[in-house]
Amino acid sequence: MRFRHPDGTTVHLAYCTNVHPAETLDGVLAQLRDHCEPVRRRLGRDRLGIGLWLARDAAHALVTDPSALRGLRTQLDRRGLEVVTLNGFPYEGFGAEEVKYRVYRPDWADPERLEHTTALARVLAGLLPDDVTEGTISTLPLAWRTAYGEDRADKARAALLTLAERLDALAELTGRSVRLGLEPEPGCVIETTADAIAPLTALAHERVGVCVDTCHLATSFENPHTALDALAAARVPVVKAQLSAALHAESPHLPEVRRALAAFDEPRFLHQTRTATAGGLRGTDDLGEALETDALPEAAPWRAHFHVPLHAAPAAPLSSTLPVLEAALTRLVGGPHPLTRHLEVETYTWQALPPDLRPRGRAQLADGIAAELVLVRDLLTDLGLKELP
Repeated sequence: MRFRHPDGTTVHLAYCTNVHPAETLDGVLAQLRDHCEPVRRRLGRDRLGIGLWLARDAAHALVTDPSALRGLRTQLDRRGLEVVTLNGFPYEGFGAEEVKYRVYRPDWADPERLEHTTALARVLAGLLPDDVTEGTISTLPLAWRTAYGEDRADKARAALLTLAERLDALAELTGRSVRLGLEPEPGCVIETTADAIAPLTALAHERVGVCVDTCHLATSFENPHTALDALAAARVPVVKAQLSAALHAESPHLPEVRRALAAFDEPRFLHQTRTATAGGLRGTDDLGEALETDALPEAAPWRAHFHVPLHAAPAAPLSSTLPVLEAALTRLVGGPHPLTRHLEVETYTWQALPPDLRPRGRAQLADGIAAELVLVRDLLTDLGLKELP
């Protein structure tokens, strides 16, 4: 979906396909047929943006076989789909029964991460619509925080600089500019947008910036306006934004609240949980740890890294952090000029929801994704953006 900002620029809205992951190119092509095109039809649109997730094997197939890349481009056009952004965070196995800490490997100190992201950039340059010259890729924020010493930090910095140089060369060769956004996430080396400023200003390359995920922003109790103003002051570009909402528990000391939270403690994904105290942010690596130990004080609200559907907040006594998303969106695109032109709805946890909230089959999942996009569309038009055909 495309929108015209009052300043005349085009803002792109997509939804991320990691919600129905596939490891192979054949699986990606099936996604387009079985999921993405039905969402587009529900919206009554001739064109729908998707934030494509390509696992290692799929990306390798596309970058080594020009005919395969042309075939994917043909299928996108045939099904009324377009790609201006890729989710390069998960490397492989995002559809496994247990993902947890695996999603952070390989990190930016490992050569595989650099080579995979280079492949993604080359693929994206070949997938961009004819009238679009800039693409974006989101990636993990360097590494998970443990076992990350100075040696690995040096390797990660060198890898990012190498990637930036490769992106420069790609732009010169193809006329297509691809930029990378490190995505701050709780528990990682770069946990907050504030953590991103020092390494990115040290790198000082315009092709590498931040991907702001509004679920992660909320989980870490960051104020959207303060966070985005600080990035702007440091001249750190917001390459893209992922629009998502976290799980919020206002009164975690109450038994009924803890029972409600326990329904979201599931074995597939990591749900980092945080609370803001007078002494700073306190957290656990997973929701179960927060519920089963006394690691977190109960006197203040808890937030868990669980991407809940934007249009359907969990029932009381829980809620979502949709207001954080709305505030961030206002700052991102509500001003005289957009801070980013690539927006991506990223609710990948539909099938991890408590059983009574999960979609029953493809049709219900498509209905839910379409409803999320409608909600964001309405927020954008309320901010003065005009939806384009």
